[in-house]
Amino acid sequence: MSKIYLFLADGFETVEALAPVDVMRRAGLEVVTTSIMGRKEVTSAHGVAVVADALFEEVDFTDAAALVLPGGGVGTDNLSACEPLRALLKEAAAAGKLLAAICAAPMVLGRTGLLTGCKATCYPGCEGDLFGAVYTAAAVEECGNIITACGPGASFDFGFAIVARFCGSEVVNTLRSQMQFKD
Repeated sequence: MSKIYLFLADGFETVEALAPVDVMRRAGLEVVTTSIMGRKEVTSAHGVAVVADALFEEVDFTDAAALVLPGGGVGTDNLSACEPLRALLKEAAAAGKLLAAICAAPMVLGRTGLLTGCKATCYPGCEGDLFGAVYTAAAVEECGNIITACGPGASFDFGFAIVARFCGSEVVNTLRSQMQFKD
């Protein structure tokens, strides 16, 4: 089975990483949290220590179906500075794999040239780094094989959008009901 890799860097936004992971795992998707920090323990922007499933340098990403980037200002800067991650994002995009980024993290996709011609959203004030994108300010935006979301409040909908791609809307509706989301 293909895997979904969610990348963690010091300074990541806690809910933007953990809520989508929770939603995806509830749907039965195999999600591998992957640290780019050279150590498994990664600290969020709000001081929450999380132990990643794997280290970037130890993973063979050939089985990746999707690559997911949580936001957070410092976390996004750390993700953006990771050249091996940026190269992986380019390879995945060229192969038609799903790329998903929330809050400030769509800037990583923009800085890597992956948003050209796409509708995209991000945390307000970050849109200047969505190079080539059409900024929409939507909570969640889908354009081809790219999903972007605007911030912490969209974390669950971001996760549901990823689940919908792999499992369909019925699974999302079931999860929303089980998790007590009210329309």
